[in-house]
Amino acid sequence: MRVSHNFDAGAIEVLALDDPQDIRLRLPSDNAAEFRQWFYFRLQGGAGKALRMVFDNAAEAAYPNWEGYRCVASYDRRNWFRVPGTCFEGGRLIVEHTPERDSVYYAFFEPYSHERHLDLLGWAEMSPYAQVRNLGATVEGRDLDVVVVGRPGSARQPVWIIARQHPGETMGEWFVEGLLERLLDNADPVARRVREHAVLYIVPNMNPDGAIRGNLRTNAAGRNLNREWRDPDPATAPEVALVRQAMMDSGCALFLDVHGDEELPYVFFSTADEVPAFTAELAASQRRFMEAFKAASPDFQTEHGYKPGRFGEELLSLASKWVANHFACLSLTLEMPFKDNANMPDGQTGWSAMRSKRLGAAILNPLLRHLEG
Repeated sequence: MRVSHNFDAGAIEVLALDDPQDIRLRLPSDNAAEFRQWFYFRLQGGAGKALRMVFDNAAEAAYPNWEGYRCVASYDRRNWFRVPGTCFEGGRLIVEHTPERDSVYYAFFEPYSHERHLDLLGWAEMSPYAQVRNLGATVEGRDLDVVVVGRPGSARQPVWIIARQHPGETMGEWFVEGLLERLLDNADPVARRVREHAVLYIVPNMNPDGAIRGNLRTNAAGRNLNREWRDPDPATAPEVALVRQAMMDSGCALFLDVHGDEELPYVFFSTADEVPAFTAELAASQRRFMEAFKAASPDFQTEHGYKPGRFGEELLSLASKWVANHFACLSLTLEMPFKDNANMPDGQTGWSAMRSKRLGAAILNPLLRHLEG
C-alpha cells in the first residue's frame, strides 16, 4: 500500500503502513502555526482490504470534539461519501473502511481545489453581469481576486461577501459557487432583482496560500485572518489589508463572512450583537434577514449557535464584528457544519459540497428582502 499527499491541499503524516489493520497516521499542523485538523490524502493498494486507519493525535486537533464526525472519501474526487466506520476513542480518530477500488481519497471535508477556484473566476468573467478584479497578492504572491457583480451607482447598495478566511473550511467556497451560479442566471427573477438593487463584491477565497498548502486556519505566514481585521499587517496579512481597503473605498451596506464549524452540527449565524455600534434598528433588520433565510432554506436555523461572550477581547478583530462596528451595517458570519446538519441529517453524504451550494443559492432570498427594505 502507499499513501500520498503531495498535491493541492494534500496533508497527512504517515507513521505506519505495513498492516492494513494498523495504519497509523497523524494530523499535520498548518505550515507556520500549531493548528491541526485538516487532512486529505490518497491511499493506493487497498481494494478489498479491511482498513483500520488511526489518527494518533486527533485529541490535539484545534477542535477536538469529534463526536458525530464521519470522514469523507471518494474514488474519483468528484463524488464524495461519508465513511460510517468513523469513531473517536481514547483520544484517537479511527476510520474503518474497505475500499472497492485500488485508489481512494480520504479528507476532512470535500476539497475545493485551486484549479476549480480559477475555473470559477473564469466562468464568472464570461458573464455580462460580472467582472473579476485583482486586489493584489497574497503572502506567497498568489492572486487575491474579487468578483464584482453590477456597477456602482447611487441607487445600488454595496454588498460584500467573503469566504475561506480559514482555508480548510472549503464549504465556504462551495457556498460561493452556488451563490454565483444563481446570481448570474439571467432567468432567475430573484437574482435579477438583487442585481438591480446592489453591486456585490464577492471574494471566493480569502486565503489561497493556506488552501493550497492544506492549512486549516492560517495563511502562509501563520496568521489567522479572521483575527486581523482591527489592524491588518500588509506584510503578514495582506489578504485582509487588501480586502479591507477595497471595502473602505466602496462602502458596505451588508456583509457576509462564510465559514465552517468543526464541532456544531448546525447551520447558523454568528451575529454582531455585542459590538458598540449595534442598534435596535440593526437588530430588527437582522431578525428579518434570518426569518427570510429560514423560509428560503430549512437547512438554516436559529436555535443553536455560539454563546454570547465567546470572542471576548478579540471581538473587533473578527471580520463581521469589525465591519458591523465600522460601517454600522448588517454584518453576519455564516457557519456550516463539517459533520452534518442534525436537523436534516443525510446518512450518505452528511453536510456536503452540494448542500453548501444550495445554501449559497438560497441566500439570495433574504438578501433581496434586506435590499428592498
